[in-house]
Amino acid sequence: MFDANNFKFQHIAIEGVMNSGKTKLAEMLAKKTGAKAVFDRKDNPYLKEFYNESKGASFLTQLVFLVNRYHQQTQLLQRDLFQERIISDYLFEKDKIYAYQTLADDELIVYEKINNIFSERVVKPDLTVYLQVSFSTILKRIIKEENSIKKNISEKYLQDIIEAFDYFFFNYQATPLLVVKADELEFSQDRDVVDLIDKIKQMKKSPFFYVPLSKSNK
Repeated sequence: MFDANNFKFQHIAIEGVMNSGKTKLAEMLAKKTGAKAVFDRKDNPYLKEFYNESKGASFLTQLVFLVNRYHQQTQLLQRDLFQERIISDYLFEKDKIYAYQTLADDELIVYEKINNIFSERVVKPDLTVYLQVSFSTILKRIIKEENSIKKNISEKYLQDIIEAFDYFFFNYQATPLLVVKADELEFSQDRDVVDLIDKIKQMKKSPFFYVPLSKSNK
């Protein structure tokens, strides 16, 4: 049974590249801890054009995601975060990772001005969990998806995004950070979620790295 008295984090953000398992983990972690789950909005009218590499789609896609995330985060500010535990499947700052990978220099100037205004008004989580997953694992998961527009993503772009996420979080200092090697973890399984909760409880320093024992060796 979950012991709230031994769980000091009230606001947790879970991050990782696409198909890393962050949304499922947020859902399961919220159920286990009695928290409210907050999910990144996926509805973006320009996303398909972006994956198809249509001209101008990158900037419009990025702005829609940025504005959607900002509006959602400001709604969190209106709540008493110390009265209700919140588990989010994204970190607001991660928006810049994609922006720097996809936008042209002139577009970045506009993006930075908007992002800087928004960032000052967004509350930071008590803990960030980064699910680090390899390129081969992400690629396999995308291939398994039926009728997914992600299949239009180039392998070069996917590799660049994974490297950018790793760089960002290995230099991240804004909040306490738990880095989880998550290639073999399945967050639909109760055991993997409970193990991760135990690691969160054990955190005494940041960053804290958790490399689960390979399931073939268990």
